[in-house]
Order: sequence, then C-alpha cells, then structure tokens
Amino acid sequence: MTQDELKTLVGQAALQYVTPGEIVGVGTGSTVNKFIDALATMKDQIPGAVSSSVASTARLQALGIPVFEANAVGELSVYIDGADEIDAQGFMVKGGGAALTREKIVAAQSRRFVCIADETKMVKALGAFPLPVEVIPMATARLVRQFEALGGKAQIRLKDGAPLVTDNGQHILDVTGLQITDPLNFESTVNQWPGVVTVGVFAHQRAHVCLLGTASGVKTLTF
Repeated sequence: MTQDELKTLVGQAALQYVTPGEIVGVGTGSTVNKFIDALATMKDQIPGAVSSSVASTARLQALGIPVFEANAVGELSVYIDGADEIDAQGFMVKGGGAALTREKIVAAQSRRFVCIADETKMVKALGAFPLPVEVIPMATARLVRQFEALGGKAQIRLKDGAPLVTDNGQHILDVTGLQITDPLNFESTVNQWPGVVTVGVFAHQRAHVCLLGTASGVKTLTF
C-alpha cells in the first residue's frame, strides 16, 4: 500500500475510539485529514469537535461537523492526532504542520491520546525529524544559541521566503542534530527557556494508543 493508503486506513480505524454523544479532540495534518473525512460518516452521532488548528477547523466545518472552542467545553474523552515521530514508549515529536501548541493544549484536555501514523514514523529514539519549537520572535537569536549548546542547529521555518507565522502569531524553530534520549526531562527543560511557547516533544502528553499503518494492516500499540 502507498503511504496515502496507509493514512486512510489508520484514519478510518480511529473511529472506534470516538464515543457517540461526546465531543472529540481533533489534531492537524495529512493523516488527521483522513480521520476527519472518516469522522464525517458518523457526524450525526457526535455533538462536534475541538480542533487544534485553523486548517482542521475549516475542514471539519466544511464537512458539517460543528467545532467548539476549547474553553467552552470540559474534559474530552479522546484526542486523535498524528505524529512526526513516535517511540516505543508513546513519546512523540510533533509540529511539522506548525500546530504544536494548540495540539498540546487539546491533548492536555483529553483523557486519552490516540496517535494515528504510518510505520515510517516509528523510531527507536526521537530526534531524526527536525524538532519544531514555537517561539516568541524577540527570543529567537538567544534560543538558537541555547540549542547550539546542546549540539543542535536551529533554523527559523520559512514560508514564501519569510518566517512562517503560526495560528498563535509566533515563529517556529526547527532543530536538527539532537538525539532525545530522555524526552520527559528534555521537554520540561526546554519549556522553561524564556521565549519558548511550546517544544514539539510530546512526552508529558504522550500517546496512550498508536494505530500504526503497516503493509499488513493496522497495528495497535498500547503504552
């Protein structure tokens, strides 16, 4: 199967974790888009969704699925999102789509995180994928130096030749050259650096389940 077909497969498989009658947390990205398309088949069974990005909100609404503000609802039963990397403990790197802050907010609001990904995203150690970090622009140069001190190389993510602006009005640093052997400690440490809005390591908000698309079908991993 192609990578696109694997994404469709895991997107459809995630429907089993959606509780009829309850609002569902929805992430961002190409794999999540497949889940949103699948969710439309049972939209009459749920009140709607809380979305982690402007792009996902637009897709949900276009399919007739109501979208609620996170502050307007309480705890969510499930949050379904993809990952750029996931390891054997359910720790992830996320933010390739620049929505990491809102993704982490909705994940923290949810009792269960179901990650949907194809098998290329499974890694032994996090760090091969450039680590996204959402930052306040005035802190950029200093944060680049702090990552250099850890052995990483940080670059501002560009779009059309200018710094990409997130849904929150901030910038993204993509950091290469890191091997994140202690994701929990790494996430806690970098989140304390002044100017960091969110680091794209999801260890404190790790996945509880991963639906992994493989050549032989969907493999369910529980952490």
